[in-house]
Amino acid sequence: MPKVSTLPDVLDVRDPQGVAGVGREVREHGMALVLGADSRRAVLRLAEKLMATRPHPDADPDGATVIHDIGAQAHTPGYAGLGAGELLHHTERSQLPYPPRLMLLVCVTPATSGGECRLVDGRAVLADLAHRSPDAAHALAAPRSAFFGRGDGHLGSVFARVNPGHWAIRLRQDELARFSPAAHLHLALLREVIEENTVTVETSPGCGYVIDNHRWLHARAAFTGDRTMLRVLGDPLPRLALRAGFTPAVPRDGALATVAG
Repeated sequence: MPKVSTLPDVLDVRDPQGVAGVGREVREHGMALVLGADSRRAVLRLAEKLMATRPHPDADPDGATVIHDIGAQAHTPGYAGLGAGELLHHTERSQLPYPPRLMLLVCVTPATSGGECRLVDGRAVLADLAHRSPDAAHALAAPRSAFFGRGDGHLGSVFARVNPGHWAIRLRQDELARFSPAAHLHLALLREVIEENTVTVETSPGCGYVIDNHRWLHARAAFTGDRTMLRVLGDPLPRLALRAGFTPAVPRDGALATVAG
């Protein structure tokens, strides 16, 4: 059974109060579930109220990326998200020095079967990992213990302390991720903890979520059919007042005090 608490209520973004609620949920929980974004224009309008859009190589000129199965090209390293297979837990743009803080993902066309979104709060993952194995948490937070991307990627760690008491998470689990020997020893436990804390979100047209990309990991089940999603990445507008990073689920836990960052 997942160890995370129940996900927040779904907010209807056709209602101004629903949009305001999205900001509150992201500040408090690092994520919000949404419905009513039932057109590309509605998705972009919601994004404009939350973030300054970041460019992406696969995005259209308006900043939205169509996520769907592109066939054989999806087997190219880094393109698994544009396939129909399982997509393991990750954060977006992990190869950048400062990845976009927010991701909005909305369903346009659901899969015929499968395709569920799978989410996990990095706050719970870090706390659980530190309880079970302080050595694992330490190794995965050690500077220069993980490299994400190609030759111009980012050398850092899965967990990074962004200021006293606050952390950020960064992860990918494909061919473009490499780990130090010490960190590699603990990847199996990390994946186990992630799975134990994962919750599943089944989406329908106009429904989706906003997540803090420095806190939440997301994944996707394999699917059949013409599943299509719209994604927008960006950084929060000042009125969202998001603090850097997240506090661990058990901030006074002694195990976390020994974790590097």
